[in-house]
Amino acid sequence: MAPIGEKDERMGSTLADDDENESQTLWATILGEVQSSSATNLPSTKSVLVLGDNESGKTTLVARLQGVEEPRKGSGLEYYYIDVKDDYRDDQTHAGVWVLDGDPSHTGLLKFAITEENFENILVLLVASMANPWSIMESLNKWASYLREHIDRLKLKPEERREYEDSLVRFFQEYTEPDENSSGSQVPSHRRDVNPLHPTASTTEEDKVLLPLGEDTLSQNLGIPIVVVITKSDAISTLEKQHDFKEEHFDFIQQHIRKFCLHFGASLVYTSVKEEKNCDLLYKYLVHRIYGFPFSSPAYVVEKDCVFVPAGWDNDKKISILYENLNTMKADDCYEDVITKPITRKPVQRDAEVVAEDEQVFLMKQQSILNKQPAPAGDSPARQPAGAPPRTTPPRTQATTNTVTPVSSSPKKRLMEAGKGTPTSEGMLANFFNSLLNKSTAKTPGATKAGDLSDKAAVSREAAAELERLQKSKKLTSEAKPNGPDSAAS
Repeated sequence: MAPIGEKDERMGSTLADDDENESQTLWATILGEVQSSSATNLPSTKSVLVLGDNESGKTTLVARLQGVEEPRKGSGLEYYYIDVKDDYRDDQTHAGVWVLDGDPSHTGLLKFAITEENFENILVLLVASMANPWSIMESLNKWASYLREHIDRLKLKPEERREYEDSLVRFFQEYTEPDENSSGSQVPSHRRDVNPLHPTASTTEEDKVLLPLGEDTLSQNLGIPIVVVITKSDAISTLEKQHDFKEEHFDFIQQHIRKFCLHFGASLVYTSVKEEKNCDLLYKYLVHRIYGFPFSSPAYVVEKDCVFVPAGWDNDKKISILYENLNTMKADDCYEDVITKPITRKPVQRDAEVVAEDEQVFLMKQQSILNKQPAPAGDSPARQPAGAPPRTTPPRTQATTNTVTPVSSSPKKRLMEAGKGTPTSEGMLANFFNSLLNKSTAKTPGATKAGDLSDKAAVSREAAAELERLQKSKKLTSEAKPNGPDSAAS
């Protein structure tokens, strides 16, 4: 029989083991519940990469998907997020959005957006603008090539990449037309551990026949889901008015874009943020494609400005229907040869051209202007009598070039300079002004009004007499002055 102390120790150890087992069972239950609940919760690792040229409407489109009215444009590689809410399970999450700058020099930043770790959780939007239809195909092919180059540089295992490519093929083959009569109230699957971007092969349905794909379908399979978005579809009306685009031009554009989407297994959506066309449709299709939400909108290709082609619906036969409207062009014609960029000639504002005048013509004009100017009073020649031979102008010397009379500072000085010509005229002018000064200073403050009037009359008479003497003296000097060198020689 064991001692009492030893028996108590055994009982204590047994109780401790039972408590430990119960705690482990409790933690296992909690972890199991968390794991089961996390499988039904929306994942937070999903993201979207937006590629396209500058001014193609990438930032405006993302802002519309966010519900933001004023988009904020940056540079390089920008990051946004879109709110995603599951109304059926009262769950919500964020979908990350990477927007790459349209400058090809920033393609090196793709290594931060698409990595080996998030490759299975990302979807790509290739964006082009209908405002520039002549560059749509060039833009789509360019960014698809950049995407392919980056994916080829990723260190993905060959079997993993093959599985990603096969998942896109299965998605195409398993596509079914949504029921147009359904209200879209169908509840999504309870399990979130299945990735809608890369669905696995179905094992529940045996003997399920999958039709083979066409020759051009997924010929450029990159292993990543792609959605082609043609923005600014409202520009179609502008193209019709200003550039004379017809229905066949838009059918030609659509068939080329749909062939591109068929090669890459991509969906196609025409959107217009300005006119609110297909923006909500694009959002619903993205959350359906990324999270597996229900989606009941069928393909729509009737209206040329709100086209929607989901991945898996299109084929070469459906595209060939557009060929019937091509009258002046063929479906196989080069895209750039048919949809050409219009030549816009901007008016060039040029300065008025100044033509230099011939030197001799310029000099003759200046000479005629100088001849028309009146000569100074002292040097004015007398008029020639009628019938007299024309006088020859003596050659100008350096001493007689300055013929412009400087402006005097007072009328008195101007009269004195105007009267210059002979010594007698200078003396006469001096005597005249001296007499005026003497008479003005000789007046007394007490002079009568009658005396002032008599003085003024006397002054005017003397001034008139002086002017007559000046005119006579000028006539005499002009007649005495020789007419030129010929007269002096004779």
